[in-house]
Amino acid sequence: MAPPATLVRTARQLWQCQWRLLMGGLGPADGQGRYRRPAGAFTSLPPLPEDAADPGAHVLIVGRSCPWAHRAWLTWTLRGLAPWIETVVVVPDPAAGRWRFETPFEGCQTLLELYRRCGADPRARATVPALYSRSRGQILVSESARLIELLNAWPAATEAPDLAPPDDLAAIAAWRERLQGDVNDGVYRCGFARHQAAYDEAEAALFAALEAVEAALAAQGEGGGWLCGGPRPSLADVVLFPTLIRMELVYAPLFGCSRQPLWQLPRLWDWRRRFHGLEGVAATCFPDAWRRDYFGALFPLHPSGIVPAGPDLATLVGSPPPAAPGAPTR
Repeated sequence: MAPPATLVRTARQLWQCQWRLLMGGLGPADGQGRYRRPAGAFTSLPPLPEDAADPGAHVLIVGRSCPWAHRAWLTWTLRGLAPWIETVVVVPDPAAGRWRFETPFEGCQTLLELYRRCGADPRARATVPALYSRSRGQILVSESARLIELLNAWPAATEAPDLAPPDDLAAIAAWRERLQGDVNDGVYRCGFARHQAAYDEAEAALFAALEAVEAALAAQGEGGGWLCGGPRPSLADVVLFPTLIRMELVYAPLFGCSRQPLWQLPRLWDWRRRFHGLEGVAATCFPDAWRRDYFGALFPLHPSGIVPAGPDLATLVGSPPPAAPGAPTR
């Protein structure tokens, strides 16, 4: 027997109310329902520490599922900073809505506790990545955009790549600005939109940016290239990869970023494949953790907590599959 119509209407209204309350904490929005990433703590770019070259003096705190932490982890990996900077991985605690240490770190059980100990504003969220100085007992920076710049300037082996070469700085800055708003934040603006118009705006900007990347890569001709045209990836490539590697696994099914499968952007698909093949990059990718944490922890978006089946990561970093009969081609 079908439930009474009044019960259905009441249930929908109650769920909408609860959803908006929960989303207010998960993904704050402006008056038009557009997601706005909240400001964090420790966001300024600090000077290079005097003890930067001392092994073990600094710790990079990351989370496996966080794309912002992933970009810092990638920079640390590509520049070979393991001899100087240790890494500590935090894990999500869905019940408490925060990151916790698997074993106590500096006497702290949770990242929030460490943030408070380091003098963060009590209203600020404790986020990853974070670079911690053992000698100062202080978080130096937790804003990923600034942190990757600091890590790129960190003392490293002579063969370590410069991910922001002087000749490419203008192009890197332009791409980073667009990618940050339309792609990195863009997928969250799709998933956390409060209204249809906010979603439509974010979704259109996301795929316009991906088309622009596709065109830029195509302009470099056959043989592949990197986003700014150099012989090596730059910070622009670093900030794009964490979003694209999660696209089919998380953002398309959960955030509604599914207008166009990525294999229909063949240059971008090949770019992702080549970046994943760089030394050490695969070791920073945890598809099972991504899906478990996104589908299992973002309750307002997926209240059942069921983690759906998805493609194997290996199929996303290989050759693109052929288009289905009747599918649009490029």
